[in-house]
Amino acid sequence: MARLSFFGHKDRYFDPDPGVRTLASELYQSVAALPLICPHGHVDPRVFADPDYNFGSPADLFIIPDHYVVRMLYSQGMSMSSLLPSRETGGVGGGPDHRAIWHTFADHFHLFRGTPTGMWIRDELRDIFEIEDKLSSANAQLIYDAVAEKLTQPAFRPRALYERFNIEVLTTTDAATDALEHHAAINASGWRGRILPTFRPDGVINIDAPNWRANIDSLSDVSGISITNCQSLITALQERRAFFKSMGATATDHAAVTPFTIELSESEADAILQRALRGEASANDARVFTGHMLMQMARMSCEDGLVMQLHPGSLRNHNQAVFERFGPDKGADIPTATEYTRNLLPLLNAFGNDPRFSLILFTLDETAYSRELAPLAGHYPAVKLGPPWWFFDSLNGMRRYFDLAMETAGIYNTTGFNDDTRAFCSIPARHDLWRRAACNWLAGLVVRGIMDEDDARDMAHEMAYGLAKRAYKL
Repeated sequence: MARLSFFGHKDRYFDPDPGVRTLASELYQSVAALPLICPHGHVDPRVFADPDYNFGSPADLFIIPDHYVVRMLYSQGMSMSSLLPSRETGGVGGGPDHRAIWHTFADHFHLFRGTPTGMWIRDELRDIFEIEDKLSSANAQLIYDAVAEKLTQPAFRPRALYERFNIEVLTTTDAATDALEHHAAINASGWRGRILPTFRPDGVINIDAPNWRANIDSLSDVSGISITNCQSLITALQERRAFFKSMGATATDHAAVTPFTIELSESEADAILQRALRGEASANDARVFTGHMLMQMARMSCEDGLVMQLHPGSLRNHNQAVFERFGPDKGADIPTATEYTRNLLPLLNAFGNDPRFSLILFTLDETAYSRELAPLAGHYPAVKLGPPWWFFDSLNGMRRYFDLAMETAGIYNTTGFNDDTRAFCSIPARHDLWRRAACNWLAGLVVRGIMDEDDARDMAHEMAYGLAKRAYKL
């Protein structure tokens, strides 16, 4: 049977126990139509700057930008060159044929059974493109043609889909050196969609970042401040933060291998920066300088009110050969064990009690939820927990998060959901999964007598909408 009638069931993902399932469905219906708050993601703002923007082919939409898809296919022996354009081809008039990419994907769609990616793509095809058949080798080209034809229609332009998805606000993630010209074009167009930038300075404060020196030169150019020492770097970053805030930004975003923080003297920090400018910085220099700059970013957040997000724990570009040929974000980032309590001690001692400061912590180390993160969020006024992230924004990852974090932190020290995706059309499916998982968890608490239905209904609304909107000042 190839139809998706069962999988389109209105009560999918809910507990098989009838009591939990019935209440979970009722709670879900109370929040299903709420607008989507999308406070952290990686959708390219240019897709909204041009009202006639076309997503391209089905492969452009579902496969090429989605590292979840690419990493699974690569793990099963498909070559990257059969799935993606290389750095050499640049994706312009080169690389593999998109129909061939799609057919490879369809031939191996069974690999995604039971995975979040399989759930999202199944829901996207059904709910957005009205395709009820399971993707397979036999129907791959028919489905390709059906999706491709819809992508030519005005109703499938990004702005139209933004409104159809009932998105209230969507934030992008933008380098500190970004001129935000696409955001400016959106603002000038008169379109009512709220697309806001997020300030991400990793490329200039992580001195081991790829192309760091070129990024510093770009920061000098865009800020009009020649960066020759730590003070000029700080001044340039403050100028850029002010510019981002003037363009609607409410948050910053920071990635680091660890959440290590340290307060250096100006001379100590400048000595490291000078070594980096000469190309002589060590790995320890990079670790210490990032730790120092995270302290500076926290101080700036107290001053300008931008929410600070910290995403540690990913060893990026683990596969050097893939990185060199195809670039970053191709599914080769691997989680590491992460310690928060001692690493964040300097930052939280300095700013954790400041009512002006907001820090949202994420993890790729689930063992840290109950051991460190929930206790930290359950104490420091400045700290909130972000939702299950990256490898764990799944049905099972959400269940574990609720059980591991909520007892100590409560839901009001968490930040609801963010979709954290480049794949724009997966956003409603991702939010729907979160809402169903949250309602199912809440229904279980009611059935076990831990709380009543009124509290569960209020909490469902918060987890679907209110927490994220408040945490990110949206």
